[in-house]
Amino acid sequence: MGELNLSIPSPTDPSINESNLKENLSPLGDEAEKPPLPEALKNRLLTQCRQGATMAIAGMKQIPAAVKDALVGPKPIYRQAKFWVGLGVVSVGGGAIAISIAWNALDQSLPDNTEDVLTFVRPDTVTIKAADGTIIQQIGPATHDTLKIWEIPEQLKQAFISSEDQRFLEHDGLDYQGILRATTSNIVARDLVEGGSTLTQQLARIVYFDQSRSMGRKVKEMRMAQKIEEDLTKDQIIERYLNLVYLGSGAYGVADAAWVYFSKPVKDLTLPEMAMLAALPPAPTVYSPLVNEKVAKERRDVVLKRMEDMKYITAAQAKDAIATPLNIKPSNPKRLDREAYYFTEYIQQELPKYVSKEVLAKKGLTVETTLNLDWQKAAEAAVTKTIENRGPGQGFKQAALVAIDPRSGQIKAMVGGKDFYNQQFNRVTQAQRQPGSTFKPFVYGTGIAGGFSPYRGYEDAPFIVDGYEPKNYGGTFRGWTNIKDALTKSVNIVAVKALIDIGWDPVINVAHKMGIESELKPTYSLALGASEVNLLELTSAYGTFANKGVHVKPHGIRRILDPQGKIIYQDKSQGEQAIDPDTSAIMTWMMRDVVTDGTGGNAQLSDRAVAGKTGTSDEARDLWFIGYIPQLVTGVWLGNDDNKPTWGASSTAAYTWNKFMVKAVENMKVEKFPERPSLENRKPTIDIKKLKPKRTISKPIPQAEDASDNNSANSYNSQRTYRRSTRRSSDDDNSQRTYRRSTRRSYQRTSDNSDNSGSQTRSSRRTRRTSRNTTSNSDETPRRATQTTRRRYYNQSQSQQTTEQPTRRARRRVRTENSISSGSSSRSSSSRRRSQSSRSSNSNSSGTPRSQPRLESAPAAPPPAPPASRKS
Repeated sequence: MGELNLSIPSPTDPSINESNLKENLSPLGDEAEKPPLPEALKNRLLTQCRQGATMAIAGMKQIPAAVKDALVGPKPIYRQAKFWVGLGVVSVGGGAIAISIAWNALDQSLPDNTEDVLTFVRPDTVTIKAADGTIIQQIGPATHDTLKIWEIPEQLKQAFISSEDQRFLEHDGLDYQGILRATTSNIVARDLVEGGSTLTQQLARIVYFDQSRSMGRKVKEMRMAQKIEEDLTKDQIIERYLNLVYLGSGAYGVADAAWVYFSKPVKDLTLPEMAMLAALPPAPTVYSPLVNEKVAKERRDVVLKRMEDMKYITAAQAKDAIATPLNIKPSNPKRLDREAYYFTEYIQQELPKYVSKEVLAKKGLTVETTLNLDWQKAAEAAVTKTIENRGPGQGFKQAALVAIDPRSGQIKAMVGGKDFYNQQFNRVTQAQRQPGSTFKPFVYGTGIAGGFSPYRGYEDAPFIVDGYEPKNYGGTFRGWTNIKDALTKSVNIVAVKALIDIGWDPVINVAHKMGIESELKPTYSLALGASEVNLLELTSAYGTFANKGVHVKPHGIRRILDPQGKIIYQDKSQGEQAIDPDTSAIMTWMMRDVVTDGTGGNAQLSDRAVAGKTGTSDEARDLWFIGYIPQLVTGVWLGNDDNKPTWGASSTAAYTWNKFMVKAVENMKVEKFPERPSLENRKPTIDIKKLKPKRTISKPIPQAEDASDNNSANSYNSQRTYRRSTRRSSDDDNSQRTYRRSTRRSYQRTSDNSDNSGSQTRSSRRTRRTSRNTTSNSDETPRRATQTTRRRYYNQSQSQQTTEQPTRRARRRVRTENSISSGSSSRSSSSRRRSQSSRSSNSNSSGTPRSQPRLESAPAAPPPAPPASRKS
């Protein structure tokens, strides 16, 4: 089929006639049969078509829009102007809403306030402080020395501003010029090579974020910096920054860095040294002068030039500083230093009791303790001196001391041994040892609480109960003895007899209430300290006597703070009434005599009263003294870790106690012990449960083997004189031994449980004994003559100190004076030495007995009980 020829000539064209028109509109036949149109005709026809189309479009524009819409429909919405206007409005509004939502989400993800900045402590650290705030140990990357803004030199602040944030004083936390510069550098380097962070941003990163490089962290850091600037002053910001910034080689903060690199405090730094510290933050390891001095100096000089550019220093100052060598003098970081080793180790072991495992894992803790650092140093000095000066001669290698405020339970000093680095074993808290006679106050204290009088008496004579036979020191006996004197002279047999009348359960219960936490076994030897305890609990229990019967659990932690400085633990220890105040006052009164007239004489203080008790275990394996004043209770232990016997005395423990306490009581107000209450009509505050032994055997007091004594059968209170180097004496627990050198000097010593009321005299020369019988108007009361040395000795009432003292060679004749009267003592016509006259069985007891110094023991026959109002 042929194509229709649509060439339409203009109607005004004269060449068009009917014949031509028919010819042009006729169907096209086979193209081979028709000749092609001329080229000119084709061009003319094309032009006419274009003109016609133009006329048609122009005509359509004149048609109303409503007609057009009816014929062809409305324009597409995307071709309408209002579409694009609306889209723009929606986009802008939606973007604003999205930004607002994102900004709020960002703020919500950040801390509400910036208080943490002022109290921040790095995670993975533990800082332990003494009571006065002094750091005694740090674990982890912690700042040791923290400075206040006025302690930081002005040039040091200027050096850091020049190096790290030159527009620090003008910006609001963000330096937009710095950000633009850093962005350009990062684009050029195709890597994150510059941060553009201000000092405030760096501080925000230290306190709130990690060191990861991410856009999210960076945005949070920027926003947090703005919040910090809103809440804190510029001085606060730079102070915290300079105390927290890491400066390499284990130094956190400028104070630590000054010590690490130059071994001096910040206030003594020179301008070149300050510039060196300010050069470190961008790359502490790379720029460290301990790693590469050349690189470090180049970086330091850059800081100096910047300081010059900012007019902080003159050109001359910069030139001189640049010419100065580094002058490095390195030291170990102070945070590696440690004080009070045993105490800080104890604190670390105690932490799990106060905070959760999760908190401990995170760390960042500051532990404020109860330690008095001055007392701690005094305790360490006392222990060291005792071990070095007394240890070799008495056969002990270790010592321990702990001091506690009995009213609060706060541990004020703790020394667990002589050498922490070689052995971390803490003999205050970990060593379980037999307390010996230091346990007797718990027996007698229970009896007093149960209604016993201090003047309740027992026969001190050979005694066996259910197969157990307690023994006194030296195998000697005192006869009838009240429990007050038995405590002063540490008589074992009386203690066991009293325990039988009181019962195991009451004694154990009272001891536990007073602070003994170790297991106490119900045996007869409990009275003599057979059950093992540690020094901390024993000392704490004595603190109950000092605190009017109230026990406060011992502790070393006052507060624990988290990394943001929030208190997560605060001590609120409350005391519990373990024994009644009257019982406590009576026991204190009794134990004061131990120090003034008994075995604890070495513990006496010159300006105040002391109460306490000595103790020694079998073969002097443990030497104890626990003593107190109203404000402080202190315990001392001496011995060997392998439990080998010593040949020392508990008086050495009292000596150590004294050396510490003399320092501790300096500038301490003197407080008096409570007055002893009336002993009349006292009502028991606890129930006693008297034991019912299956079998008891009481034997007569054995005769003394002294042929020269006319009445040797009744002379059971003998003093022994040991003459040469290897003579030894036992304590009340059959354990004190004193080995003496082959010298011409002698020692006067009173054993802990000596059966003598005075001190035993040991002479390196000969002594002479003479004994006479003492008679009275009625019954004969045997006496053992007092043995004396050739040195004159005066025994003063209420102030006799039982201490180990070297005496000069005896040069004078020794004479023993006899007491010959009816209830009174006769004095020797010689002025060489006085001995006490013991009362006879028929002596007058209706009056109040006097407290007399005596070198002999009580009579065998029980005297009538003295009136309850007696005080001594």
